Amino acid sequence: MKNTHSPVSSSDNLLVLCTCPDGNVAEYLANTLVERKLAACVNIAGAIQSVYPWQGKIQQDNEVLLLIKTTAAGWASLEQALLELHPYDVPEIIAMPIVAGSKDYLNWVGENVCID
Repeated sequence: MKNTHSPVSSSDNLLVLCTCPDGNVAEYLANTLVERKLAACVNIAGAIQSVYPWQGKIQQDNEVLLLIKTTAAGWASLEQALLELHPYDVPEIIAMPIVAGSKDYLNWVGENVCID
């Protein structure tokens, strides 16, 4: 079987993880990031449970995870928007390089993120 869509390497694209306190915040952030062209796509994952230390106590909270696709060039603007819009004092914002993926998809990400 011939594979016509082999994965390509791309250090120009990022997958950003960001947890939110609930679905309403997740939808607001996702829509705002896409509308501002800071992200090409944002997946809103179902409920997750997070366990972490905060202010001297172990916390357990239900959260919603955002999977944000953007470009390396768009990282600074995306991070700044999340820091401004997110209700947490210290939001989880973690960027990981996309080391391989569909050429067409990665190109689409780059075409849909605009940096001022």
